[in-house]
Amino acid sequence: MASHDVFVTQVPARLDRLPWSRFHWLVVTALGVTWILDGLEVTLVGSLSPAIAGPDGLNLTATQVGLTGSAYILGAVVGALTFGRLTDRFGRKKLFTATVFVYMVATIATGFSWDFWSFMVFRFITGAGIGGEYGAVNSAIQELIPARRRGFTDLVINGSFWLGAALGALSSIFLLNATFIDPAWGWRLAFIIGGAMALIIIWIRRFMPESPRWLMTHGREAEAEQIIAEIEAQVERQTGQKLPPHDTLLSLRLVRRPPTKWIEIAATLVRRYPRRTVLGIVLMATQAFCYNAIFFTYALILTRFYGIAPASIGWFMLPFALGNFMGPLLLGRLFDSWGRKPMISLTYGLAGVLMCLTGWLFSAGLLSAPAQTAAWTVIFFFASAGASAAYLTIGETFPLEIRAVTISMFYAFGTLVGGVGGPVLFGALIDTGERSQILWGYLLGGGLMILAALVEMKLGIAAERRPLEEVAPPLSQAPEDVP
Repeated sequence: MASHDVFVTQVPARLDRLPWSRFHWLVVTALGVTWILDGLEVTLVGSLSPAIAGPDGLNLTATQVGLTGSAYILGAVVGALTFGRLTDRFGRKKLFTATVFVYMVATIATGFSWDFWSFMVFRFITGAGIGGEYGAVNSAIQELIPARRRGFTDLVINGSFWLGAALGALSSIFLLNATFIDPAWGWRLAFIIGGAMALIIIWIRRFMPESPRWLMTHGREAEAEQIIAEIEAQVERQTGQKLPPHDTLLSLRLVRRPPTKWIEIAATLVRRYPRRTVLGIVLMATQAFCYNAIFFTYALILTRFYGIAPASIGWFMLPFALGNFMGPLLLGRLFDSWGRKPMISLTYGLAGVLMCLTGWLFSAGLLSAPAQTAAWTVIFFFASAGASAAYLTIGETFPLEIRAVTISMFYAFGTLVGGVGGPVLFGALIDTGERSQILWGYLLGGGLMILAALVEMKLGIAAERRPLEEVAPPLSQAPEDVP
């Protein structure tokens, strides 16, 4: 190895020592707002599904509603795999701009759908944009936030999806009120306005820097040093604190190397970190099944089994969404203090047990619509924190050079296994009109969450408060320095 191929950097240590400042709030805002719009989008589809499926909409069956949900998820899978790979190759900033543009155009187009097939195609493309965001946004968050606050920040940002969901629930109440808007146009305006709001994201992200960690592992150490110096100067101005010299901080010795090939990615997952690979697949697949199966069809449960009018669905979605956001917000700090392993096991396990119990109560006809909503609110208070931690786990436990594509691959695989089939299965079970049939779907979802809790107890990683490069050394780290 030639000496000029090796360079020394303190970029990770300099990022991790920074005090919290307006710069970090910019990261949270610019990247977290995507999940708010994603939550707005998905909740509107759930809340508006009776209107979309009705005579003033596209005349869809419950199975077709489930298929459009699956199309969205399948698009997210394709987008994640495509854009995730490009994110590791060309940088975080370029890709989290491109993906939100795809989302914006496709969402607006959804508002102009004319039949089942056009609606499903536009939902597929919208999903592709959101799927691409998962790798780009989560990797950027983890690489820019100090290690001591990485868990809480990542969970809250991912949990902000549910702020958008709450906004979507409230919006649906207005959009489905015939007093204000023609029912034939209410659901269309929801998509058009939601897509246009993505322009705000594109504008805010102009002020985001490229990840210095990504630059350093791509042999662009001069650019990385320039950006980290600019961030430090910005933080000093914002906090009024003078940072001490960084000469004594931990250094990394990295090697300039060619772009990572697929064969090296596969070897890293299968041969270097097989236990982490199994853990990631289980966490992602189980939470994807539960969320997508229940969330995409919950409005149908309310209308068909409890007789709730479509215009009132939003009132039931609102507490459900708020419970999902409060979980990461209130429990998030425990993932940094008590630890990843006990908290992920606890949240997955509690959600699974409560899901099975609630499914039985529903099957027995012992729940009213408010009671059903209260039960799901409690269940997903825990499930939301666990699901957000699943994305955190994937990003933390694999090397930086393949972080985005790894997040994307696990999201894609888990979602393909657990997410695509879930809405279709539940849609078909709802079409039977039998509570006893739907119970099997709830028991399956709860059982999968319990299984994930057990796997986390066995294979979980204690990544709390540790630098990313300590949890998973970069592939470009000099061989003699790799533990």
